[in-house]
Amino acid sequence: MTTPASTPMRRSSRDPDVLRSRLETWLARRLANATDVAVSDVKGTDANGMSSDTVLFHATWNDGVTAYDEDLVARVAPDADDVPVFPRYDMPGQFEAIRLVHELTDVPVPTPRWCETDLRALGAPFFVMDRVDGEVPPDVLPYTFGGNWLFDAPAANQRRLQDTTVDAIAALHAIDDATKRFEFLEREVGGETHLRRHVANTRAWYAMVRNAGGVSPLVDRAFAWLDAHWPAHESPPVLSWGDSRIGNVIYRDFAPAALLDWEMAGLGPRELDVAWLICGHLVFQDLAESLGLPGMPDFLRAADVSERYDAQTSYEPRDLDFFIVYAAVQWAVVFLRTGQRQAHFGEREQPADPEEFIYCRALLERLLDNG
Repeated sequence: MTTPASTPMRRSSRDPDVLRSRLETWLARRLANATDVAVSDVKGTDANGMSSDTVLFHATWNDGVTAYDEDLVARVAPDADDVPVFPRYDMPGQFEAIRLVHELTDVPVPTPRWCETDLRALGAPFFVMDRVDGEVPPDVLPYTFGGNWLFDAPAANQRRLQDTTVDAIAALHAIDDATKRFEFLEREVGGETHLRRHVANTRAWYAMVRNAGGVSPLVDRAFAWLDAHWPAHESPPVLSWGDSRIGNVIYRDFAPAALLDWEMAGLGPRELDVAWLICGHLVFQDLAESLGLPGMPDFLRAADVSERYDAQTSYEPRDLDFFIVYAAVQWAVVFLRTGQRQAHFGEREQPADPEEFIYCRALLERLLDNG
């Protein structure tokens, strides 16, 4: 995830030249029978995403039969000194989730290659996937601000992107026996239901941010609101992508070519992903309107998303008001943490009021007041 700054924010202190050498050494070991192993064009990315380090690189090798020439992506757990967004990064779990989605469904995800947990390789766990070409709705500046391929597209193409994204989420939720297949994604902090566990882990995550100076009366109030408005019904758990927003999708012809960013993947009610998709747009739409811009008010409306999801699954999402507030709470925690990272890298001053980091502050306040 990202904040809507006017310029890309720094993610990592890692040196690309050092990464190139270490990736090449690692790949040569991984491809033990290959020759002429070479890694080049190592670089970070200004694309969306603020959690794991995303490293693009080019690799060539020869296995005696085929000469390989590949564009690849490594997702590397962040360095502990670089103010990680989340308390924990389960890189093998992310890799396995992508691998199973690739194996079990037609949902487009990058083809997974290798996962490495030996810290001697890069100093942190990582995994490697094929690079996927296409377009991503921008976060910097947010696509709702105008002047980009999605904002300028005809309404029919915008609707195609919306519907095909909902369809991809519905297909993820259709994976049967998800609690067994994806048991490794169970949340660490306990609770009597998957939703209880999900929220309990978010509280623990916020506690980490709070202890680092991210005290927010608004977030505290929002957790109290969630407790007071807990849904009477909880749908059976499915595979939840977690960070199910359009900024984490590579599109071709206004349809998903790859679903990215699986750090928040888990098990839980269907509404988690549906509401996150809606709320992700609300955050950027609210920012546009706060600056006097029209934004995209007819895009990713809750009623339209819910109707499409129902048509694909024969399940109508319930208690979306609760789940949208919960999504906004998580966005607030992310903004607090990425603000702390900006201060760490000297990109902005640490404000006296940490809530100045929360770009969705007005939105969350309004959701709570109207709930």
